[in-house]
Amino acid sequence: MAIKTIDTADLAEKIGNLYEATVILSKRARQVATHTKAELDTKLSYFEDFGLEPTDEIRTNEDQLRVSLEYERRAKPTEVAIDEMMEDEIYYRNPGLEEG
Repeated sequence: MAIKTIDTADLAEKIGNLYEATVILSKRARQVATHTKAELDTKLSYFEDFGLEPTDEIRTNEDQLRVSLEYERRAKPTEVAIDEMMEDEIYYRNPGLEEG
């Protein structure tokens, strides 16, 4: 996987302030990570309740590994958040500005 550079001026231009853009991106990345973790935990919990023979357990471990590797290959939460911001897919608001 190659490192993708990001023009911080583009981020600042989208929001108006680079620091606000960073806060928005970090909050969105946290949301994506939490959702992905919950989804992975749900899929892996399927394998926990089996009382299996040792030979069946090997197959189950392979399935668990396959599911885990599928999630490892996904885009990282920060990358997802940046892509969403660049495509104007993130809704955000600043309550401090709305009051005034």
